[in-house]
Amino acid sequence: MNKITQTISLGLLTAICFSAFIYLDFFSLTNRLLNTLFALSSLALFLYIPKKAILVAGGSIGILWFYWIGYSFEYQGVGYMTPIITLAFGFIYLLFFLPLFFTEKAYIRAILLFGLSFIEPFDWNWLQIELVFVETYIGIFKYQLALVLLSLSLPALIENKTYRYLPLILLLSAFNFSQTVQKDAPLKIKLISTDIKQEYKWTREAYKPTLNMIFSRINTAIEEKYELIVFPESVFPLYMNHNPALVQKLLVYSKKISIIVGSLLKENNHNYNVTYLFQDGEYKVAKKLVLVPFGEYIPLPKFAQDIINKTFFSGASDFVTADAPTDFLIKGVKFRNAICYEATCQEIYEGEVEFLIATSNNAWFAPSIESTLQNLLLKYYARKNHVTIFHSANYKGTGIIH
Repeated sequence: MNKITQTISLGLLTAICFSAFIYLDFFSLTNRLLNTLFALSSLALFLYIPKKAILVAGGSIGILWFYWIGYSFEYQGVGYMTPIITLAFGFIYLLFFLPLFFTEKAYIRAILLFGLSFIEPFDWNWLQIELVFVETYIGIFKYQLALVLLSLSLPALIENKTYRYLPLILLLSAFNFSQTVQKDAPLKIKLISTDIKQEYKWTREAYKPTLNMIFSRINTAIEEKYELIVFPESVFPLYMNHNPALVQKLLVYSKKISIIVGSLLKENNHNYNVTYLFQDGEYKVAKKLVLVPFGEYIPLPKFAQDIINKTFFSGASDFVTADAPTDFLIKGVKFRNAICYEATCQEIYEGEVEFLIATSNNAWFAPSIESTLQNLLLKYYARKNHVTIFHSANYKGTGIIH
């Protein structure tokens, strides 16, 4: 094996080990022991592979984790951008891991890798280094990542046999020996899973069947004595506040069951991605707090925002955020509201949060690993913050997450 082939092979092996837990979960093959071995192997490889292999690993991870992001561009009328976006994410994460290229000392790489765990390129936070531990025997907290990196880098420094077992002790210290069990909400909750294709969702033909489906599900939930029914993000593909007859119909139903639905809201010429709670003949609106980078806002200077928004998003990437998270009080129980991406952001978990209702529309990226990665991130944040998440999604991902 020549040097170039070896470099490429080691880089790809690192990326595959670092990404294995996602694909194992996607194919329902998750195994905690296997995931633990892959996670440790990937971090060890990052510390010891040749410098040029770092570039291969970083670029490959960007593609393996985020090849699907460009799928949504098809619905903006710029589907030709899909492969460009995929390669762009490969390049972004090549740059992300680039600091490791400038040293071959394992302990320095360990420090750099730990530092990278705090960085979110362009506000995009779906690559959390600790996420590789989410379905392993190792804990997901920063100090546990630090212990793992320290244990993996120490063998290159220790010469005295007296300390030869120190790396193993440090590694064992990072293991998660106790599982915190989150509480279940004291309500009978119906989580609705839908499978409405994105290309169909916003068409005129979809309007009546979608409404019929929604009210049929509500009637069934009432018959089955549920107290709360939760529909996915933008299940109503319209501006709810411009449809008073529909609002009135939901208010009537809300006297029998509390209803959470996703929709849009237009207010003072601003667009909001929102969740409506209909309860006891009244309603409350929760606006989104954290927008999706390059999907709902452009994380670049104003002049670049305008150019990209008009060129690639037809002016659609102009949503406005709320000033603070929204809590719903449902039958005396407090739930924090989260819409899709923001359920995977730490900001939404600030304050006193015990239960979270998350709604998503994953059809933008079907078929892909997106919903799998989202689910793993939700597990990460649920365990990190000791929160129980009730997730309703279009396409995949519906369920209760502890």
